[in-house]
Amino acid sequence: YEAALEELEQLVGRLESGQMPLDQLLSGYQRGAELLKFCRDRLEAVENQIRVLDEGTLKSWGQS
Repeated sequence: YEAALEELEQLVGRLESGQMPLDQLLSGYQRGAELLKFCRDRLEAVENQIRVLDEGTLKSWGQS
């Protein structure tokens, strides 16, 4: 996740610079969309795992 996020941040910086040729701009945008989807999917998976833990074992484990 961290590596994908770092690559995405660097890519956004290059895209925003306005210095990329059109063909690189398009491929950069496509790569950025892939990285964004990957990061969102990973965050959603972690959120779902936390939700399961919050609703299950962790809360009931501390209760007597």
